[in-house]
Amino acid sequence: MMRRLHTESDTLELGAEIADLLRERFQGNACVWLQGDLGAGKTTLCRGILRAFGYEGAVKSPTYTLLEPYEVNGYRISHLDLYRVARADELTFVGLDDLLAEPGIRLVEWPERGADVLPPADISVTLVVTGDHRQVHLDVRTGAHTA
Repeated sequence: MMRRLHTESDTLELGAEIADLLRERFQGNACVWLQGDLGAGKTTLCRGILRAFGYEGAVKSPTYTLLEPYEVNGYRISHLDLYRVARADELTFVGLDDLLAEPGIRLVEWPERGADVLPPADISVTLVVTGDHRQVHLDVRTGAHTA
């Protein structure tokens, strides 16, 4: 699916739609790959997803911490930002193996930097800044995620 986002509100709304998919189609167990250049809106999209699950606190990019965990209304949501990862094996330091062993939602910015160790995307989102808007390509797998 292709879509244009003109405002931050549009991006937050798309996040809410993705949250609905995560609840309904994937029963809260999925990997979401978020791709796009710096400033494309990946963290804003994550904020929209988390808000739709009921999280009210600050949502910041985990660029330096690599991982921000959230427990929201019975859902375990992990927000990863792999921008600073040079090699996928560095992810053992954040406990990626343990994280992947448990059911939950994984929102992964810059997934190409950890593709060798990440599960495949259940939902893949690519954001491209084009003039005054963002072009979004959304690819959703048809079946529920299996661990």
